[in-house]
Formats: sequence, structure tokens, C-alpha cells
Amino acid sequence: MEFQDTPEEAAFRAEVRGFLAEHLPHDYDPDIFRSGIHPESPDAIEVSRRWQKTLATRGWNVAHWPKEYGGAGLSPTEHFIMNEELALAQAPGIPPAGPNMLGPTLIIHGSDELRKEHLPRIASGDTLWAQGYSEPGAGSDLASLTTRAQREGDEYVINGQKIWTSSAHLSQWLFMLARTDPDAPKHRGISMFVMPLTTPGLTIRPLYNMMDDHGFNEVFFDDVRVPASNRVGEENRGWYVGATLLDFERSNIAQAIFAGHAQRRNVEYAQQVAVGPKGLSKSARNDLADRSIEVEVSRLLAYNVISIQKHGRVPNHEASVNKVFRSEMQQRISRTGVKVAGLYGLLRRGSPCAQKRGRFAENYMLTVGDTIAGGTAEIQRNVIATRGLGLPRS
Repeated sequence: MEFQDTPEEAAFRAEVRGFLAEHLPHDYDPDIFRSGIHPESPDAIEVSRRWQKTLATRGWNVAHWPKEYGGAGLSPTEHFIMNEELALAQAPGIPPAGPNMLGPTLIIHGSDELRKEHLPRIASGDTLWAQGYSEPGAGSDLASLTTRAQREGDEYVINGQKIWTSSAHLSQWLFMLARTDPDAPKHRGISMFVMPLTTPGLTIRPLYNMMDDHGFNEVFFDDVRVPASNRVGEENRGWYVGATLLDFERSNIAQAIFAGHAQRRNVEYAQQVAVGPKGLSKSARNDLADRSIEVEVSRLLAYNVISIQKHGRVPNHEASVNKVFRSEMQQRISRTGVKVAGLYGLLRRGSPCAQKRGRFAENYMLTVGDTIAGGTAEIQRNVIATRGLGLPRS
């Protein structure tokens, strides 16, 4: 594993830092981007979109895309460095679905018409996208999806339901998977489609999380008609198209850095406020020390993933090790924050006695889903067992 930048990488890192020093906005609250995930409130979305357009002036909004599609053509290492510096500076998050997920997939699998229509608007930050994958009965086992797309002439008629659709209420377009051959084995007979979220027959219903935030949605399809030209890739090959989509940016260095920010704030609070007549308990001090060590381990796991990519290999179980460790660590960091704050850690934003605007309680609730979102911890452990350790599937 390589820790030092080459001279060229060091120069690029300095370029990113110089850009941030000149252009990073100062009129936003970094806490609304506390997890490193794109926020869901309209105000935060506006901050995010302004920052996205600032990055787009250098192609850094889609930095890993080829230059002919509006990107900067950065190598995986340069993209890693840019993401690391953005996270260290606590820059606003940007919507990931278009730049990081659909865009690269269209570049590989999309028709010329789809690329011409959508890539420029994603690169400029003019279009927000939502992802329609999960269903009530198909989450970790995504291939069990039942939303049906039936071909009728030059159109597909789609019926079914998606769930946990992030930002659907704020986005203009949706990419989604539907079953086009119900008789095929479940990993086959699936196709990918794109469509405006204003398409007739498509209904968005809000879902609120335990913090009363509206980030997720249910999306219902009732005889939704989509032109066949809006299919991405070959019919019945959508599972493999979707797998390509999920195969970009594997190190997730930004999440490791944001976890470090959260832990640093825990330590700073503990240093400022002595809890109880004897200060912090020995248990709380030990927890803070353990979390600080874990943050460094998480950073090194991200460095391991990018080192594998740098040498022309594809990280597999290494990315799963990184993900499961980081998501469980983020939960431990939030629990430690509540422990350090004592009873104040149970108070939410708006309470007159809440410390740090209720950050401790909110982070605790926010991280509950970390071991589910983006691939459950159980699925990641299966990948580690079978692909990393060579254990049998049964």
C-alpha cells in the first residue's frame, strides 16, 4: 500500500487545495453535510447545486468522466485525492446519483441519443437524478424485484413499486430497474430505464425517517409508458448494466474523512465540558481513544482500496471490508458522542438545553441505517467470506 503522493499527485493535491481556498463557500452550515451524504432539505440542495456548478467550471463535478463527456478525465488516484481534499475541507456534498452512478453507466452502456441528451446536463449540474432500485420485497436481494416493464410496440408499460428512493421529490429524472422477462432466471430478464419523474402514472409518496426528515420516498408505477429508446443497454441485460453502475468509486474516502470530523468534534466537546464531578468516566475516555484509532484504520482501508486500483486491479472483497468496518464504526462514533454528552446527548435540535444543536442525538439516529444503506453488513460479510476467504456459499 502506498502512502506518499508522487510529485505529480502532490502537485494535483496542491491545485485542489488552492481551488478550495479560493472558491469554497462560507455561507453554509457544514453540519447539514455531517455524514458526507448529499442532504435532502431544499435549502441544503440549493447550497449543494451552487457548489456543484462551481466544481463544473473545471469538470470536477464529474471529475472521473472522460473529457469528451464534460469530465476532467482524472485517474482513480487523482479522483481519490480530490474527494479526500473536499472532505477534509468539509465542502458541501453534491448529488451522487447523476455524476457518480448514472453518468458513468450511460458512458459505457447508453445509446448515443441518451448520452447526448443527459450527460451534458448531469455534467453541468442542471439535472437531479433519483435511483429506483429497491422494492418492498427486494432490497439486499435486488434480483428479486417484481416491478414489471412490458413491451408494447415502441414503448414499455411499467407497473410496480419502488421504495427508499432518495431525493425523488427533489429530482427531475429517475433511472430504475424493471423485469422485462418474468420467465427468465431472476438475475436475467431485467432491464434499466430512464424517465422524467413527471411521467403520467408515476406517483411519489414521502417516507420520513426517525429524525422526521423527508429524504426517502415510495414511487408507484401505474401503467407508466416509457419510450423504448429510454432503455439503457440491451433488453434483459439490466442486471449487468446495474452492476456496472455500482462498481465506481470503491474507496469511499470521503465517508472515512467525515467520520473523522465527527470523532474530532466528540473529542473537542469532551475537552471543553467536564461531565460529572470527576470529569469523563474511564469508560468514556477509553471509548474516545478506541474511536480515534478506528478512524485511522478506516482511512487506511480506503487507502488500500485506491492502492489496488492504482495498480490496475479491481477491488472486490477489500471494498466490502472497507464498507462494513466504516459503517459500523460510524455507529460506534455516534454512540460515543451520546455517551460523552451524558443526558444532554439525548436532546434533539430545538431543545433549549441541547448541546451542539442536538448533533449527538441526530447523529445517533442518522447512523442507525449505515449498516443497511449501500449494501447491508450481512451482504458485505458474505462477500468477504466467499470472495475474500474462499468459503463455500452454503
